[in-house]
Amino acid sequence: MSDLFTPTPSDAVDLSRYAERAYLEYALSVVKGRALPDVCDGQKPVQRRILFSMERMGLAFAGASGAKPVKSARVVGDVLGKFHPHGDTAAYDALVRMAQDFAQRYPLIDGQGNFGSRDGDGAAAMRYTEARLAPIARLLLDELDEGTVDFVPNYDGSHDEPRQLPARLPFVLLNGASGIAVGLATEVPSHNLREVAAATVALIRDEALTDEALAELVPGPDYPGGGQIISSAEEIRAAYAVGRGSLKVRARWKIEDLARGQWQLVVTELPPGTSAQKVLEEVEELSNPKLRAGKKSLTAEQLQLKASLLGVLDAVRDESSKDAPVRLVFEPKSRSVAQQDLVTTLLAHTSLETSAPINLTMVGADGRPTQKSLREVLVEWIGFRMATVQRRTRHRLDKVLDRIHVLEGRQLVLLNIDEVIRIIRNADEPKPALIERFRLSERQAEDILEIRLRQLARLEAIRIEQELATLRADRQRLQDILDSPATLRRTVVREIEADAKQFGDARRTLIQAEKKAVAELRIVDEPVTVVVSRKGWVRALKGHEVDAATLQFKAGDGLLSVFACRSVDPLLVFGENGRIYTAAVSALPGGRGDGQPITTLIDLEAGSPPAHYLAAAPATTLLLTGSGGFGLLAEVGDLVARQRGGKAFLTLEPGEAVLAPARVADGAQVACLSSGGRLLVFGRDELKRQANGGRGLTLLDLEDGERLLAAVAFTQGLTVLGTGRGGRAKEETLRPAALAAHQGRRARKGRPVEGMKPTGLRADG
Repeated sequence: MSDLFTPTPSDAVDLSRYAERAYLEYALSVVKGRALPDVCDGQKPVQRRILFSMERMGLAFAGASGAKPVKSARVVGDVLGKFHPHGDTAAYDALVRMAQDFAQRYPLIDGQGNFGSRDGDGAAAMRYTEARLAPIARLLLDELDEGTVDFVPNYDGSHDEPRQLPARLPFVLLNGASGIAVGLATEVPSHNLREVAAATVALIRDEALTDEALAELVPGPDYPGGGQIISSAEEIRAAYAVGRGSLKVRARWKIEDLARGQWQLVVTELPPGTSAQKVLEEVEELSNPKLRAGKKSLTAEQLQLKASLLGVLDAVRDESSKDAPVRLVFEPKSRSVAQQDLVTTLLAHTSLETSAPINLTMVGADGRPTQKSLREVLVEWIGFRMATVQRRTRHRLDKVLDRIHVLEGRQLVLLNIDEVIRIIRNADEPKPALIERFRLSERQAEDILEIRLRQLARLEAIRIEQELATLRADRQRLQDILDSPATLRRTVVREIEADAKQFGDARRTLIQAEKKAVAELRIVDEPVTVVVSRKGWVRALKGHEVDAATLQFKAGDGLLSVFACRSVDPLLVFGENGRIYTAAVSALPGGRGDGQPITTLIDLEAGSPPAHYLAAAPATTLLLTGSGGFGLLAEVGDLVARQRGGKAFLTLEPGEAVLAPARVADGAQVACLSSGGRLLVFGRDELKRQANGGRGLTLLDLEDGERLLAAVAFTQGLTVLGTGRGGRAKEETLRPAALAAHQGRRARKGRPVEGMKPTGLRADG
């Protein structure tokens, strides 16, 4: 039996090729069948099917009262049963989005009931809500039965559905779209109808319209919720030129004056993708921060942000209502708080200022999903609209010609009415007899036989003559559209301008370039002393008169370094691998406690613990060296890293160690000591500043097995530290004559220090 199920060689398929083909087919199905909009009508398949189904159900919004809405569940059921064999949730979610005025710039569905809110509240179940088509939806559906678009069988072949809708305006830009496919994503922002219509008309009239002129007509997106675009005109143009980019957007607000000099900040418009609830949650997180994963206490950054916010903000509340869709009220800490300080703090730390992406990826007129520029989108839609109007015109012309043909037959009958009656009464087959006698067509003879007696009155001849005159004028007009490209363009332009006049509205989103909000923490510039323990606990005590002998530490810990500096200076942490980390001195804890582990302020690289610390002003020049005998000059400001992970600065070879940094004053000399006891002194001018770091220059010519033991810079005197006879500690300050014996050029070997075994150097001034 098993032989019956063994595939023959001709049936065998390589698994990898089969999987690749199957995945590509699935990916293309998702891209074109669900996620991406069509450049022609701007709709995804599920949206197109919902609109078509509602139109066929008679839910068009017509006249003053319009069609009566029906339960959304009825619409969803019709869509699923006839055109969209997927889950009801997907269809209802699409219907809800098309009814939300905060999600679409020009909603296509008029919804009644709870269709959700901009704060993320979901819509009511589809058995409770009702829906009908919005008036603007007729721009997508009115010409559907006029031969304008192709119809294709539905999923089971029982019904036909349109491949596209005959859109009279480029809805792909008006309402935008958002979606994620397999390997592709789209984020088309909404635009203003009047601006898009004006740009389309300009491109129809002048195909060589410049990019500058196009940018003036479409200056940027127009979001449903308003807000302000603060990106420059150049940034917006660059995004439109390639179809991809990111724009900076922010909320809009006003200042309301209250009694006794009080005031409050009221936000009335939010950026896209931002809700009042989200802003409130962000303010709560800033004012009442929670411990981060793996941390036992709040970080310095969290404490700084909390202090910064609570220093300017007293309370916040959401007063949004039916009359005011967005009304967020922020009360300042006191009336003396600068209004701009409160605004800047909120913009910098909440979603009141954010980024909005642009990704004009869509299914093109050729059926391929591609990323398009704004010009390409409009040009492709214009080509689609021209073809649509041509098809509509030909369809209407065929109807006019058919009606003329019928009326000409009736006119001939009325001139010979008695003979026609006689033929009909006497002939066994009146239809062939009429065709033979009056040379009529099948269509005309059939119409004559169906004429009612009341249509044989004398006035009917006058009406036929009048209708024929009107139809012949229509025939000439329609034929002109088909024969003349210029007339076709004028017709399309006239219709676009009429639709823009009827459905257009004013721009909601303000476009005004502004700088990104940056909240600067105000730090009092005062003298402080940074204390570092051997186990890496750091703190900052006020003033420079700190007695190191009185400092207390945890059991088993002790003093490592003390630095007199200013509160605005950085604390540098030198990793053993040459990486340098930065912590703000102002962020260090003060008071009488033990301080805070340095690991809570920086993210040390695994396997590279701190080797040295230094706190100093940014303009301080340092000598950075490695045990391999190389070194360089750099300022403290060059070493500051913005990221907690620090920055790679000093390049070390495997096995080398970073030596303690040394401050370098103007006119100083550099002293280098080898592990072999050789000392070399040379001028600072032989070294150069390397602001971007690196390996540096050779300081001392080391012999095999030697390493650089110490390197310092001094201006007044130099003390050599070491051990004498019996291993006793010994110090010797070198006098000018002794120093002269060790002076030379950089990268020389130097001379041995006599009378002790050197272990280090100390600069005396």
